[in-house]
Amino acid sequence: MDGHELKKRAKAFVLRAIRVVVALPRSPVGDVLGKQLLRSGTSVGANYREACRARSKAEFAAKAAISAQEADESLYWLELLADSGIVRRPLLADLQKEANELVAIFTSSVKTARQNNKDRKPPSE
Repeated sequence: MDGHELKKRAKAFVLRAIRVVVALPRSPVGDVLGKQLLRSGTSVGANYREACRARSKAEFAAKAAISAQEADESLYWLELLADSGIVRRPLLADLQKEANELVAIFTSSVKTARQNNKDRKPPSE
């Protein structure tokens, strides 16, 4: 998967998370969990977009690592929505699967970028 495809996939994840939040029942708990999911979910795509504009492999790795963290945090909020009974578990299963896959993809990208950065030879004197 190239960077363009991953950007589209991250954006699609964000849009799906937004739709979950919009559909949540109005309650104090639903509002808090929804706001948390909205924050972390939107951060997934925004940080990956920044990673794609990175000026170095180290900068890319740092931003992609944030995307992985935010996708994992989004997964946490989705789990709480399901575990609390606010949203039926089957309705969130595909989005949870996508969050897990994004965590794995971003984590792998970070490892690759960091390894490639280590493999660079220092400039000759």
